[in-house]
Amino acid sequence: MSAAQRSRLMSRISSKNTGPELALRRLLHAAGYRYRVHGILPAQQVAQLHSLHPGIPLRGGKLPGSPDLVFSARRKAIFVNGCFWHGHDCPVGQRRPASNTGYWNPKLDANIARDQRNLDNLAALGWESLTLWECELKTMDDVLCRAASFLGPVRIAQRGATAQGPPQGTGVG
Repeated sequence: MSAAQRSRLMSRISSKNTGPELALRRLLHAAGYRYRVHGILPAQQVAQLHSLHPGIPLRGGKLPGSPDLVFSARRKAIFVNGCFWHGHDCPVGQRRPASNTGYWNPKLDANIARDQRNLDNLAALGWESLTLWECELKTMDDVLCRAASFLGPVRIAQRGATAQGPPQGTGVG
């Protein structure tokens, strides 16, 4: 593969709405979890975090590292990381390009350092985080168990409930 072909190929790799991320979103939504995407927080929560932790940057109203899924009421975030780009300890993550190492090694090392810095900042803000790796998303049952264990039970909102009692047709009452 020529340098121009490789460059064109690498430029087409997206950092948002990747296949593994979309698969996880579908899985969690079907299980009943509701979330925000790409680290975005409600404005009120951003203001509160800014006032409590002025030294931690919340650029554009987003959590550090722009987690792929944000569960703001639970104060939990999930990252879906590509093994190659974020240095996972699987075979794909441990393999580094043999050519142009002066570019790739510092870039990949900086990604790993930045990821750790973002996780540390999230913890300082009082948020828990979970990193799911691209290679782990091949067994979705295991991923759902791991994510559900991290997130806790699904919260079911009762729509139409009034002060008089539960909504009609629930069989309660």
